[in-house]
Amino acid sequence: MKRLLGFQAPALVFLAAASLLIAQSPSGPIVPQPGNPVQQPPPKPKIGVRVTLVNTPVTVRDAKGQMVPNLDAKDFRVTDNGVAQKITHFDLGGDPISLVILVETSSRIEPLLPLVRKTGIVLTETVMGPNGEAAVLGFNDSVDKLQDFTANHDKVEATFSRLQQGTSGARLFDAMAIGLEMLSGRPLPTADAPGRRRVMLILSEAADSGSDTKLGEALRLAQLSNVTIYSVGLSTTRAELQAQPKDRRPRATPPGTFGQPPQPGVPQTPTSEDARYGSGDLMQAVVWAVQHVKDAVGGNPLELATAGTGGAHLATFKNRSLENAIDEIGGELHSQYSVTYTPTGTNDTGYHEIRVTVAKNGLKVRARPGYYVSPPES
Repeated sequence: MKRLLGFQAPALVFLAAASLLIAQSPSGPIVPQPGNPVQQPPPKPKIGVRVTLVNTPVTVRDAKGQMVPNLDAKDFRVTDNGVAQKITHFDLGGDPISLVILVETSSRIEPLLPLVRKTGIVLTETVMGPNGEAAVLGFNDSVDKLQDFTANHDKVEATFSRLQQGTSGARLFDAMAIGLEMLSGRPLPTADAPGRRRVMLILSEAADSGSDTKLGEALRLAQLSNVTIYSVGLSTTRAELQAQPKDRRPRATPPGTFGQPPQPGVPQTPTSEDARYGSGDLMQAVVWAVQHVKDAVGGNPLELATAGTGGAHLATFKNRSLENAIDEIGGELHSQYSVTYTPTGTNDTGYHEIRVTVAKNGLKVRARPGYYVSPPES
């Protein structure tokens, strides 16, 4: 009996204390005492939108199309929305490159895959360079990371030599978004520290199939992340010409039963028809794309992506081979100027137009046209 009472005594004390606390706790909302401020919930964090660093590649050629390698920073003038900017970092082809290579592995380019597999050594020697690093993404109906960033040339070349044919889709824009996210973590050059030039090289046909990402979204991200996009167009027409003769035996099912759905129609943009036939203002289409990121964009997406970031698109259908196109891109990358500035004296949000000029006559200058900064979230 004593042992039972010994066990019950602590329990009775605990129940009594709990009853006392319950009796003292007010029911309903707590009324603040006079003179005491009411505690407010923490404010929602505001997302900053100020761009602190803008890097633009600048390609300068003479009247014969040759690169001009003997200019200094004092020869360049950079404006952001018409306001002159101070150049904080200037370099000629010396900053090491962080490169993401997107390669289409769709079944539509299957006849071209043997040629693509042989380009690994051209990519490492002429584009990466001795101090560069590269990652490789393959895309069809899926986007696959085939090789993470590495400075090892042998690994990149081996990745290309093992490329396999995938399914019939081509999620180009989704692959671009993933590659841009990878590049956004690489260090940029500043006035006080060396960095890396962020470059994306796309080996693909000029079409997207099945992506959730819109071209305008990818283009806006590329501009804000200071990524320069280059592309080499893989021609499906050329692939068909190089393919084995098609099986034309009679079929029991109607023609087209197992065919791919046609490309969806796209709404007309201010320059969609002009861009389609190569006669319009490509930069106007670029500005429209980054301002209307949710809308489909007409025209060649590779041309828009490269023009909007200061790169170049090279087709391979005519007299330029795949290896020659990659070699041209590598030669330009290691012979172009890199100009960096911190935007001052201009608005924080909206579209920012970049203009780069050279204080010498007879030279043709190519740089990224601008970037778009979204307003802060409320």
